[in-house]
Amino acid sequence: MKFKLLAIFLFSSINFLFAQTKVSGHVFDENNEPVAYANIIFKNSSEGTITDENGTFYLESSETWNTLIVSFVGYETIEYPLDKKVNYNLKFVIKEAASALNEVVIVAGKQSKKAEENPAIAIMQKIWEHKRKNGLRQFNQYAYDRYEKVEFDLNTIDSALIQSNLFKGMEFIFKHVDTSNVTGKTYLPIFVNEEVAKVYGDNILKKEKVELKGNKNSGFSNNQSIIDFIKDLYSEYDVYDNYLKFFDKSFVSPISTTGINTYNYVLADSAYIDNKWCYNIIYYPRRKNELTFKGDFWVADTTFAIKNINMQASKSANINWVKEIYIEQEFEVLNDSVFLVKRDYFMSDFTFNKKEKSRGIYGKRTTLYDNYVFNEVKDEKFYKDEVFDYNKDAYNREDAFWDQNRMEPLSKDEKGVYKMLDTLKTVGKFKRLYNLGSILASGYIEIDRWNMDYGPIFSSFGYNDVEGLRLRAGGRTYFGPNDLWRLQGFVAYGLKDDKFKYGFSAKWLLNQKNRLIISAGHRRDIEQIGASLTTSTDVLGRSLASNALFTTAPNDKLSNIKLTALAIEMEPIKNVLFRLGGDYRTLSSASDAFSLDYVDPESPTGISSDLKQFESTFAVSYFPGRKMTGHGVERLNANDTYASIFAQFSLGDKHIFKSDFNYTKIQLSYIQPWQLGGIGRLRSTLEAGKTFGTVPLGLLSVVPGNQSYFSIYKSFSQLNYYEFVTDTYAAMHLEHNFNGRLFSRIPLLRKLNWREIIGFRAVCGDLAQKNIDISAPSNIPLIAPTDEIYYEYSVGIGNIFRVFRIDFNFRGNYFDNPGARDFGITGSFGFQF
Repeated sequence: MKFKLLAIFLFSSINFLFAQTKVSGHVFDENNEPVAYANIIFKNSSEGTITDENGTFYLESSETWNTLIVSFVGYETIEYPLDKKVNYNLKFVIKEAASALNEVVIVAGKQSKKAEENPAIAIMQKIWEHKRKNGLRQFNQYAYDRYEKVEFDLNTIDSALIQSNLFKGMEFIFKHVDTSNVTGKTYLPIFVNEEVAKVYGDNILKKEKVELKGNKNSGFSNNQSIIDFIKDLYSEYDVYDNYLKFFDKSFVSPISTTGINTYNYVLADSAYIDNKWCYNIIYYPRRKNELTFKGDFWVADTTFAIKNINMQASKSANINWVKEIYIEQEFEVLNDSVFLVKRDYFMSDFTFNKKEKSRGIYGKRTTLYDNYVFNEVKDEKFYKDEVFDYNKDAYNREDAFWDQNRMEPLSKDEKGVYKMLDTLKTVGKFKRLYNLGSILASGYIEIDRWNMDYGPIFSSFGYNDVEGLRLRAGGRTYFGPNDLWRLQGFVAYGLKDDKFKYGFSAKWLLNQKNRLIISAGHRRDIEQIGASLTTSTDVLGRSLASNALFTTAPNDKLSNIKLTALAIEMEPIKNVLFRLGGDYRTLSSASDAFSLDYVDPESPTGISSDLKQFESTFAVSYFPGRKMTGHGVERLNANDTYASIFAQFSLGDKHIFKSDFNYTKIQLSYIQPWQLGGIGRLRSTLEAGKTFGTVPLGLLSVVPGNQSYFSIYKSFSQLNYYEFVTDTYAAMHLEHNFNGRLFSRIPLLRKLNWREIIGFRAVCGDLAQKNIDISAPSNIPLIAPTDEIYYEYSVGIGNIFRVFRIDFNFRGNYFDNPGARDFGITGSFGFQF
C-alpha cells in the first residue's frame, strides 16, 4: 500500500514538475572560487535571482523558457540553452571580460564607506536625501485595496517522511506537494488564509483605518490566534525606516541611514526598468551574528526611489527557530516621481536547527496593493477605532467574491488545500495530533462532547512548605473562542495540611459594542500575598510565589484567603477599560511561623488573628497600541509591544459586612516596552501607591520578594518575603536585552548566539508608626526602605541552548537586614525568537 501511494505521489509530482521551468546550480570563477551575488535570469524575462555566498542558486518559473543568462559585473555573460524544462545541478564558470580587467568589482570583504571611492555610497546618500519624499509620505491622505494571503507549508518532503509512521493513514495529503521558487525545496501547503481589505490613511492626523471586506481560511475554526501571531511577526514595515521589526527584533534596514556602518554596498549594474533608468546595488553585512540582511535592490536614478528590493536574513543572525527569512518588495511607478509598493512577499522557515537538510515549516505572507487614491479628505471621526469591529459577512463570502477580489490567483495546490484540510479533519490520527498541539499551546484538554476544557494542566502539581505537595484539578466551559459567557472552577488538595481548597468564577459579556462584562467568583485557598504590589483582578488568580519546589529560604509566610468578588467592567473607547468592583475577604496566617495578628480593642484578648474586610475598587486601564484576538468574553493578546497604564482607587468600609477597617488606597502602574533599534529591547515598569488610614499587616503593601530560583519580573530577587512592608511606595524595574549585540563582536562567543541582559530594580517607601503599632502582635519585623532607596542589579546571559537564561543578582544596600542575601543566581526557560 505504501509503495502504491509513493508511486502515485511520484507520478503526480513528475507531471507537475514538467509543467514549469526549473534550474539550480553553482557559479564559479576561473580559480574555482564560488561567485556570490551573480545574476541569474531567464532571457527576455524579468524573472531572476542572485547566487548566495556559496555561489548557489535556484530559479523556477510557471512559464517555459529556452535560455538562461548568467552575468556578473566585470565578467563575460553566459547564455545557456535550456533543452529541458528541469535542469538541476548546473555548473557555470565565468571568465573575466578582457575589456573590464582593470575595473572588476569585487563583491567580497570590506567595501569603502567613502562616496568618492565607492559609487554605491554616493547613490545611498541620494536615497537618504530623498527617502521622506517617496511613497505614501508625499500625500496628505491615501486609500488603497489590499489583498493578503498567509500560508503555512511543511517543507523538505521526501520519501522517508512520506513513509513515516507519523503520516500513516494520511498519505493522500502528499498529492499537493510543490517546490519553492526561493529555496528549491519541496513543500506541502497545510494552511491558507486570505483577506481582502480597504485601507484608509491620513498623514496629517497620523491615523489609519482598515475595513475588512472578506476573510477565508483553510477550515480550522480556531485559527484566528495563529493568523494574528503571524501578522504580528510579519508586522507592516517600511524599507526606508532605519530598523525593520520582525520576530520582536529590530533588523537594520539596508536603506538605513546607519547602514553604512552595518553593510557593504557595491554598485553592480544599471538598466531600464519600466522605462526608468535604475541602478542595481548589492549589499551584505560587515559583521556576522548581527540582525542584518543580504541581497540587492534597484533604485531610480532621478527620484532615487526603490524600484524593487530583495532581503535575505544572514544565516548567522542571532534569531532562534528560524533558518531562513526572505523578503521581496516591488514598487509601482505611478508617475515620474511616485513609487508605491505593489507587492510584498515574506517567507520564513521555522525549524529546530539551521542545518541545510533539516525539515521545518514555511510561514509565508503575500500582500498585494492596488487602486491607490490620494488626498480625499475624510472626517476625523471616520478613523475612530471601534471596540467591536467584527464583520460576520466578511467571513462568509462566496467564491464569486474571491474570484473578483483576489489580486493573485491561487496555485493549483493552494486551491486543493481547502478541500484537503476538510478531509484531513475527519482522520482520527490527525485529530489526535491536532489536539496534542492544542493542549501544549493552551494548557487545556478539550472535552468536546461536554463543551468544556480540563486544565490548566501546568497547574496540576505544586509545592510549598504549608501544603506540601499540592494536587489541583480545574476546568472551564468552552463552546468556542468567542463565547459570550464562561464558567471556571478548580479543586485543590494539600498532602501536608490535609485540606481542600476550591474556587469558581463566572463571566458574562452583556454588550459586545462596549464590552460590558459582569463577573463574580469565590475562592478559598492558600496564597503568598506578598508577591505583587499591584492587586490582581482575577478572583482565581494565584501568584507563582505560592508554589516553589526549591527556594532560598522556607516558603512558609503564606496566608489563608477566603475571597468573594463581584465586578462590572466596560471598554467604551478602544483599549480604555473602566472597572467597578467589590470584594469581601478573610485573611489569616496559614503557618505557625508567620502571623497576621493585629491589635483589636473589641476582641476579648485585645488581639485578632482573622482579618475580615470589604473593599470597593474603581480602576482605569489604558493599553495604547494593543491588539486583541477574538471578540468573546475572554480574548487573547495578539501583540506584546504596547504600553500599560493602570490607576486604581480602593475604599475599605468597616460598616459593610462588619468589616474591620476604614481606609483609602491609591495605586498607579506604568509598563512600557521600548524597541531601541540595533541595541535591543528595554522593558520598564513604574509603580506607586499610598494607603490612607490605620491598617494592619494584611492590608499593607508588601514589597515583592523572590525566594525562588526563578527570575520573576517585577519582583526583587534579593529580597525575602515581607522583608520590606510599606503604606507608601514607589518602585522601578528596568530590564534590557541587547539581543547578542555585544557577544557578536567577541570571536569565541559569537557562534554561541548568547544574549546579554542587564537589570536594575529599586524601591523606596514609608510606613507610618500607627500602622507599625497596630501590627505589633505580628512576628514579622516591619521595615520600610525609608532611610535610602533599596536597589539591586543583575547581569544575565540569555539564549543558552536557545531556551535557558541565567541571571546573577547583586544586592545594592540594606545588608544588615535579618537574613539579607548579598548575591543570588536565578534562571528561567522559554521559547523565544
